[in-house]
Amino acid sequence: MSRAPITKTGSERLRSELERLKSVERPKIIAAIAEARAHGDLKENAEYHAAREQQSFIEGRIKELEAALSTAEVIDVSRLSPGSKIVFGAIVELEDEESGEAVKYQIVGDLEADIKQALIAVSSPIARALIGKSAGDSFEFRAPNGVKRYEITGVSYE
Repeated sequence: MSRAPITKTGSERLRSELERLKSVERPKIIAAIAEARAHGDLKENAEYHAAREQQSFIEGRIKELEAALSTAEVIDVSRLSPGSKIVFGAIVELEDEESGEAVKYQIVGDLEADIKQALIAVSSPIARALIGKSAGDSFEFRAPNGVKRYEITGVSYE
């Protein structure tokens, strides 16, 4: 089994979520189930069924996080010395060669990817196209809406 890469920051964020689920959300849902049970007939008790469904979701997420973290390889990006090349953990600044629009992404592990936070998975088409390139390079990749061309305007590691 290969170990999935994850940044130190991503690992801390997932561990924090796991701790919150175990210490805050799990006890809260157990209390809600107990309260709903006290209301009587469980067959027609919507509060009870909703609480059990929420409990199932929380327990599933806990198992998912525990499994992911147990097989993850934490990579401290600040200790990498890739020179000017883009590698896992790089923060890249790009400019769309067609529209001139500037974007900034960090290349992270699949477990922590979140496009809303500008965190792109190392396995994504754009990240695969970026790996090994340097600032000043142009590249293209196939996006769902066609081929995109970007120029790399900056590379940093935090």
